[in-house]
Amino acid sequence: MRKGILLVNLGTPDSPATADVRKYLAEFLMDKRVIDIHPFLRFLLVRGIIVPFRGPKSAKLYQQIWDKETGSPLLHYSNLQQQLLKLELGGDYVVELAMRYQYPSIERGLNKLRGAGVESLQGIPLFPQYASATTGSVTEEVMRVVSRWYDIPPVSFSAAFYDHPLFIRGFAANAAKYDPDAFDHVLFSFHGLPERQLRACGAGTGGHHDDCSKKITERNRNCYAAQCHETARLISRELKLAPEAYTVCFQSRLGKQEWIKPLPQRSSANWRRRAKNGCW
Repeated sequence: MRKGILLVNLGTPDSPATADVRKYLAEFLMDKRVIDIHPFLRFLLVRGIIVPFRGPKSAKLYQQIWDKETGSPLLHYSNLQQQLLKLELGGDYVVELAMRYQYPSIERGLNKLRGAGVESLQGIPLFPQYASATTGSVTEEVMRVVSRWYDIPPVSFSAAFYDHPLFIRGFAANAAKYDPDAFDHVLFSFHGLPERQLRACGAGTGGHHDDCSKKITERNRNCYAAQCHETARLISRELKLAPEAYTVCFQSRLGKQEWIKPLPQRSSANWRRRAKNGCW
């Protein structure tokens, strides 16, 4: 019997057309783990404001990166990951790809694994750091689908890989191609999350706190911000960057609530003024 692996990435529109982008945004942002407010308020916000107005703007951005031959870059490279992992693991494994939102769906991927008669299922969310809105959402959706089966095989999920040596070395190798020492400063930019989501994720171990930017501890090991800072530290160490030579920042804010902030570094006031618009 073979083992089943489901690789899961975030998702992509079917095309860069405004209608398809709006469809994707609606499914993505209506996820209660992404915008964790009252369902009625979320519906009004997403359907009444974000999707109608953000859709055309996002469509223009997708059009800039969409390849005429391979289509969505995220789907294209995720398919390559699936194919390469198949080759690496051999015939004892069945590897399928899914997207949390849109095509190919998690339900489709799981049904293909089930149809292949696998003896176990392992979900691998392709997000280095844990967050409820990403890894948590994938886990919930996988379990929702599998829970409806009569014959449920053993199910497991891979952990966050924010500090895995291969992951760190891979990123560092790509960065080294551009000679980081030739630049005045290096920015490590991560997706932003509201502070309350960080605290909720760490409810069992003390949650997010001020030390999350300094080191990983038993208290903050599940904190998204702590894992992001640790990733940046490890990559900078691999690149031999001094602590004052880089800054960690977070992007993609939504609304006026409190969001995680960057770790202040010993950089010049001029640098802070230049960086402020993009990261603070």
